Amino acid sequence: MPRIIGQRIMLREFRLSDKDSLMEWVNDPDVVGTLSDNFLLPRSDSAIESWIKGNMERESDKEAHFVVADRETERYIGQIDFHVIDWKNRSARIGLVIGAPGARGKGYGSEALRTLSDYAFRFMNLHRVDLLVREDNLSAIKCYERCGFVEEGRMRQAIYRDGRYLDMIVMSVLSGETATG
Repeated sequence: MPRIIGQRIMLREFRLSDKDSLMEWVNDPDVVGTLSDNFLLPRSDSAIESWIKGNMERESDKEAHFVVADRETERYIGQIDFHVIDWKNRSARIGLVIGAPGARGKGYGSEALRTLSDYAFRFMNLHRVDLLVREDNLSAIKCYERCGFVEEGRMRQAIYRDGRYLDMIVMSVLSGETATG
């Protein structure tokens, strides 16, 4: 996929030089504590480098991984992914993290989500984009709602964290709805 340009950000390919930026957050409990179970265990420099290389070498029409980068400097801010692209049913599942220290809470996540959703609808001819979010990740839920996503269901007690079960909320936006405003 090509680079996708937003107002302040660009969605670009991964580079080996992104490794240090990923290492700033991938073992930070404040960041990974809100994410999926993929981040239960600490990650080493070599594991992150291998993961980046895998993303750089992988060619698939079922998933796509982008760095959320500053538009001017191309500096890593976070990442946004199509974890599953279903071409037959014209849908995709998105995952998003703004990991760079100092970049959270500044609207980069909203812009990345709007930019990728717009691209999905206008250029990929998708009809539906969805995501999963933990019920206690209130800042993410507000971000997703600002981008036009609506709660459509819950996976009850689907994730276990800190001694309790939490719901995973399924949120989506359709091509006819506003996700770019």
